Order: sequence, then C-alpha cells, then structure tokens
Amino acid sequence: MVTFLIALVALIVGFVLYGTLVEKVFAIDSDRPTPAVSQADGVDYVPMKPWRIFLIQFLNIAGLGPIFGAIMGIFFGPSAFLWIVFGTIFAGGVHDYLSGMMSVRKQGGSLPDIVGSELGEGIKLFMRILSLLLLILLTTTFLSGPATLLQGLCSLPSIAWGTGSIPLVWVLIIFAYYVLATILPVDKLIGRFYPIFGAILLFMGIGIMIVMLGWHAGEMPELTDGLQNRQTNGLPLFPMMFVSIACGAISGFHGTQSPLMARCVTNERQGRWIFYGAMVAEGILALIWAAAAGTFFAEPEQGLYGIDGLQQFAAAHKGENIAALVVDRVSRSWLGTIGGVLAIIGVIAAPITSGDTALRSARLIVADFLHWDQKQILRRLSIALPLFLCVFGMVFVDFNVVWRYFSWTNQTLAVFTLWAGTVFLYRQEHSSLNKAPFRYGYLIALIPALFMTMVSVSYIFIAPEGLQFAAKGLSLYAYLIAAAVTLLLLCIFFRWTKSQNRI
Repeated sequence: MVTFLIALVALIVGFVLYGTLVEKVFAIDSDRPTPAVSQADGVDYVPMKPWRIFLIQFLNIAGLGPIFGAIMGIFFGPSAFLWIVFGTIFAGGVHDYLSGMMSVRKQGGSLPDIVGSELGEGIKLFMRILSLLLLILLTTTFLSGPATLLQGLCSLPSIAWGTGSIPLVWVLIIFAYYVLATILPVDKLIGRFYPIFGAILLFMGIGIMIVMLGWHAGEMPELTDGLQNRQTNGLPLFPMMFVSIACGAISGFHGTQSPLMARCVTNERQGRWIFYGAMVAEGILALIWAAAAGTFFAEPEQGLYGIDGLQQFAAAHKGENIAALVVDRVSRSWLGTIGGVLAIIGVIAAPITSGDTALRSARLIVADFLHWDQKQILRRLSIALPLFLCVFGMVFVDFNVVWRYFSWTNQTLAVFTLWAGTVFLYRQEHSSLNKAPFRYGYLIALIPALFMTMVSVSYIFIAPEGLQFAAKGLSLYAYLIAAAVTLLLLCIFFRWTKSQNRI
C-alpha cells in the first residue's frame, strides 16, 4: 500500500509542479486566438467547454490502453509502478502537452503536419504513412476484441475463417457506428456522450482503488519486494516493459488524438489541464489497475504473492485474452453486479470509442494532406470509406500479428513526436519573438526523446516479433546498436543547433 500511495501522490504532485514547468517552457499566450475561435467550421473546429474537452481527451487516449497495458506490465514486477509514474510525468505528459499545444499553435494541424513542420518534408510524408498505419492497426485491434466479446454475450451470425470464426454481424454493427462518429460534427455524438463514458472509466478505477485500499492493502505489491524481472517468459525488462505499458506512461497514439481536441480549445491556458492533465489521469488509472492485477490473485495463507498468483492464472488460461479476463474477475469480485456492468462498458465500449476517434483522426490526416475542406459530408465520406475498407480487410488478419505491429508502431510514433517537440522548443527559445525565454527548456522533450529512441530501437532487435536477439543470447549487441542510433541522433541534433546559431 505504501508504494501505491507514494506513486499516487507523485503523479498528482508531478501534474502541479512539472506540468506547470512544461507550461512555462512552452510560453503560452492567453491572448492568442485559438483555431477553435479563428477557424470555427461547425464540424471539426468547434469550441467546447474545458471540462468536456478534458473528459473526451481522456477517453480518446485511454480506451483500454492504461488498463490492459498496466495489467500486462505488472507481470514484470513492482518496477512497473516506477515506469508508470516517471513515464507519465516526464515523458507521456510532455508528449501529450506538446502534441496538443503545437497543434493549437499550428492552426489545429494533424500530427504529421506538426511533426513535419519541425523535422522536414521527408519526415512529414513518413509520419503520414506511419500515423495512418498506426490508426488502422489500432482501430482493427479495438474492433476485433469488442466484436468477439459481444458475440459471447449475444451470438449473431459469424463466418468461419482460418482456425476460428469472425463475428461478422457484430463487426458490421460497430462499423455502422464508426461511420456516424467519424462523419458527424464533433459536438453531435462525441461531444455529447464521450464525457459520460470518460467519467464512467474514471469512476470504475476509483471504485477498484477504494476496495483495494480498504480490504486488500496488505496484499498489494511493494517496491521492497524487489525490482527484479518477474516475467517468466524469458523476455528482458528493458525494453519489453516500456512497450507493454504504453498508454499508462507514453503512447504515440495520443499524439494523433490531441489535435482533435486542439481544434476545440478556446484558450491556451486550458492546455495543461486538458493535455497534460488527461495523461496524468490516465497514469493514475494505469497505476490502479497495475496494483489491482498484482493484488487480486494473492493468497496470503499460502504465502503466494499477487504477481505470482497472476502468473499462475495466466498459465492456466494460455492463449486467451488475459487482461480482459483479469478486468472481468476483478470488477465482478470487488464491485459486484455494478462491477460487471462497468466491466462490460470498459472492455467493450471503451475500445470502440477509441477506435472511432482513431478513424476520425485518420480522416483529418488525409484531409490535411489533400487540402480538402471538410464542411461537406460527401468529402468526409470520400476519405472515410477507403479507411473503413482498410480496417475491414485487416479484421481477417491474425489478431496477435496486428497487435505486435501496433505496439512497436505506437512507441516509434512517440519518438518522432518528442524529437519534433525538442526542435520546436529550441526554435522558440532562440526566437526573438519568444515572450518568455527559458534557457535549455528544450531538455524537457530531448531527454524523453533519447530514452524512447533507445526503447524503440532495442525493441526491434530483442522482441519475439523482431530479430529475437534475446532468444539468441545477443541482447548486449541489441543495446549497443540502440545506444549508437540514439547517440547519432543526438549528434545530428546538436549539429543542427549549431547551424541555427549561425543564421
């Protein structure tokens, strides 16, 4: 319990102190008109109240990420708590704030445009491809899971495919909803109902936390249990844990979602609460579920730690969606009938709502590339329908394959966003127009950019879906290659800064 409470306090204090520092480094201008005001179009650029934007942003970036990711991350041991706290404060919060506020400064531009404006046209094209790939992969993963669960609750016609079957009718029903959420003005469906789902997701986590602290405090994992890798599959803690816990610490997907709400912000002062604040709320949710998963399966009378019990539970259900099973068991046991309802909402509704905003973001990325105005519904449909067809086609690809590629693409996207944020802050710091110069303020983005570069590059070489250096006993070489790439990028950055100083 001590570790959990310290981590919880650290996240809140981090929002107050480090979030304020990040805001000062960015040098907000409360008098500058935001895109929601200057470019209001009644479709995507729609002014909304800050509390509503916060809940939508929280739901958009959360979905099941901070729940499933945290549950899978606690398999590595109590060290997961450290990554959730430090990752949220120093990496995820900075990443989400910069991606949102840079979009505000750049007329509500999509992620590829704001990254490309800092790193060049070549990177912009690459980011468009990578972002669209990520969003299609994410929508596919957040479509297949809920459709399968709905099929279990209410069986509807399906089709045989490979060694299993696809719940085709449920897939088509969810797709019909996606069409509405992607095409309708942002305030008609998303703006009205998503704050409700966001609040439910928060209340669900708070309910789990109250039960856990009130009745199971003595069974909770502690840092004093040791920081050694508790994973039993032989995979190293670095970088695997830092990819497993993505949305609960830092996630490139968030950068694609922040511009959606950047088009609804009415004052730059709202940025810290909406972008950095939503990330901290997600970190708290991840912290709760990591602790719950590491606590629920404890059997003190048998001397069984919660993480060990979780490992045994996973072994007994090999091949199944362990995170979904844990959410269902914990919710129903600790929250009763209400918990069962919340579990259904969390496991089914949350990923669906993240899937549709992912498609909406993909539509806007394509629209920005084509310079197509989105006021006319036919133009929105002409972009959205090919995206729907891509996602529908991916439903027939093995889910595990889709998830693996999504995980790596997700963190790689975060790397480029952080490097773009570093360049943006450096340029702003050395601009004569900067109203509040902050010496070396760009370090708040540079340091996590370097760290996440190490994570993403080493993952390519170590992960089972990569070059499998770990299985071959070559992990050291993977780390050396990742360090070399990271150092090379740092040298390129400093060489660029010198060229800027000569201008």
